[in-house]
Amino acid sequence: MLQNDSLYKRSNTKRLVEFTKLSHDSFKSFIEFDHQVLSEGHLSKKFKEVISIAVAHTTGCPHCIDHHVKQFKKLGGTKEEMAESIMVATALKAGSAMAHSVNTLNAYDEIEDDELYKASYFKRLKELGQLDGERFKAFINFDQQAMKAGLLTVKEKELIAIAVAHTTGCPYCIDIHTKSAKKAKVTKEEVAEAILVATLLKAGSAMSHGVNALNAYDE
Repeated sequence: MLQNDSLYKRSNTKRLVEFTKLSHDSFKSFIEFDHQVLSEGHLSKKFKEVISIAVAHTTGCPHCIDHHVKQFKKLGGTKEEMAESIMVATALKAGSAMAHSVNTLNAYDEIEDDELYKASYFKRLKELGQLDGERFKAFINFDQQAMKAGLLTVKEKELIAIAVAHTTGCPYCIDIHTKSAKKAKVTKEEVAEAILVATLLKAGSAMSHGVNALNAYDE
């Protein structure tokens, strides 16, 4: 039985400063990266924090969720806006699994194509609707509702979707939502900033789990 059975405590993040001694230059560079990505740019600090919240729900980092929700609230973000961003993250996380069903259909039908990802494969998604229509229809309805304009605009939701898709690793989702974002008048610079927020949060999740490694090592 472990002496300390708790793997996650908010106070554990205090150990992150130990990396300044253990890997000084790399840790210093990470902190600078964090500062640069979350600073005001083509996207506001507040919107970058709402992207961060959504992405943190797909990386599964409780420390990141705790930190970025508090930052978002300080910048005037509402609980309703936060909820909408989480719903987009949920739709994209589920959508990634759904999108990969076309690869499953290809594998089941023994389609011997050396190319595993083609935009045209996505047309097979309708076959899943034929195989399990009621549940497929329920998913499509949820996805459409999550992406509808609310307190967050369609443009903002598409940017969140692009960021999340870069953490789920879904090329179909990246393709679809980037094109939808462009139709919503999103600029390439805004897309780039959203992707960098996703990159930071992916890295931040790994860094956050560093305290678990330190605890395990010192046990």
